[in-house]
Amino acid sequence: MKRLHLLGYAVFTALLVLLAYDLLNKPLASVQESKTLVVITPNGPNTYYIKDEGEYAGFEYDLVNLFVKELGPEYSAKFVMTGHVADVIPDLLDNKGHIAAANLSITIERQRNVAFGTPYQIAQQRLVFNKDNLNPPKSLNELSGKHIVVPSGTSYAQRLKTLSKTTPNINWREDKKANTEELLEQVNSGTLDYTIADSHLISILQNYYPNLEQGISIGDPEKIAWAFPKKTDPWLYQKSASFFNKISQDGTLLHLIDRYYGNAKRLDTLDVTKFLSLSRSVLPKFTPLFREAQENTDLDWRLLAAVSYQESHWDQYNTSPTNVRGLMMLTEETADHLGVTDRLDAKQSIMGGARYINQLKKQVPDNVPEPDRTWMALAAYNIGYSHVEDARILAKKLHKNPDRWADVKTTLPLLNRPEYYAKAKFGYASGGAPVIFVESIRTYNDILEKYAAPHTSIFPSFSFTK
Repeated sequence: MKRLHLLGYAVFTALLVLLAYDLLNKPLASVQESKTLVVITPNGPNTYYIKDEGEYAGFEYDLVNLFVKELGPEYSAKFVMTGHVADVIPDLLDNKGHIAAANLSITIERQRNVAFGTPYQIAQQRLVFNKDNLNPPKSLNELSGKHIVVPSGTSYAQRLKTLSKTTPNINWREDKKANTEELLEQVNSGTLDYTIADSHLISILQNYYPNLEQGISIGDPEKIAWAFPKKTDPWLYQKSASFFNKISQDGTLLHLIDRYYGNAKRLDTLDVTKFLSLSRSVLPKFTPLFREAQENTDLDWRLLAAVSYQESHWDQYNTSPTNVRGLMMLTEETADHLGVTDRLDAKQSIMGGARYINQLKKQVPDNVPEPDRTWMALAAYNIGYSHVEDARILAKKLHKNPDRWADVKTTLPLLNRPEYYAKAKFGYASGGAPVIFVESIRTYNDILEKYAAPHTSIFPSFSFTK
């Protein structure tokens, strides 16, 4: 009897385990039924992260929300965060999401477990090293005795496993806890010899870690796409294919790529290093004035500081040969228009420059969305709005989108070519200069947004963290 009792208990326990497993792995309600797209993604600079206080951002975050908007106003997105990129596909297989939007490369190994949607970006894996500590290797054979670490579960690890068969001298390992940014930071600090990352991500992080250098390519480029379960909902899969086809054709995808990666390669190492140094030594002197200008104009103080750095390197007595002066490098005519009586007075210069940016933003047509509206206003700050409008008109003639900075920045440089400026209302312009001006400001602004706090009543003083 006791044996029968124990056997019955064991059977009952097994049934409970099976029931629990079934409940945990119960398929999600379809997107059509629930009106909610559940998305699996890791936290990271090119996927999904919190910007400032509660403001979400990231390439994948924006891409998903564009897709949900395309599905209809009754649909919404729910993001399920993973602790590590290695958890993304297992979580998808465990029915924790409808899709994985995680900057995933399409690899043979991953295709055994999941179905990939329409590719929307190309990634090139590159070896990364500290340029101050190591000489750039010309081949993987030169890495004997060096240490390469990559996050586990990534396409980098898969690529190294394949390469190890033909290059047995490679000394590498997978880290189950660190993500790519953490490893890049270790390379930057000199505590790690090498890691591997996608070139577009390296370009972004070089603005924060200026000692990083991109080395040799590791294998062929890879396509990036969303991942779906093998037995995915055909309706959802087809909707995503139609969505990517549409945004590829109408320029929306190009615009989004430009927003996150378009300015990544504008500055060199010396530019970034100097900016980081002056941000700690000089900027705190003027931070209260930039914050005061934000309160009066609603322009983020870090954007204003970025404009000022690009103009004067935060030298309030800076004067150009053409008599453009001060922290915001105002012309005499513009200063008179703004009521600035002393361009070398830091407070007057910052406030005047901020008000001028707002005036230029008002000249940009209302249908131009942010952040494009701001970028065009800053281009006008450099070259005048008339030439920006000429570039917008030219963009339309060339079948580009005049309301997107990603397109306008390609037509501005054309205004120095006779075949284009001869037909422009305001004639010749050195259109390359405002493009460099805006893209540099975008990068300086990104750096400040990473290291410096937004201006709220909670932060009474500026602190630039190391």
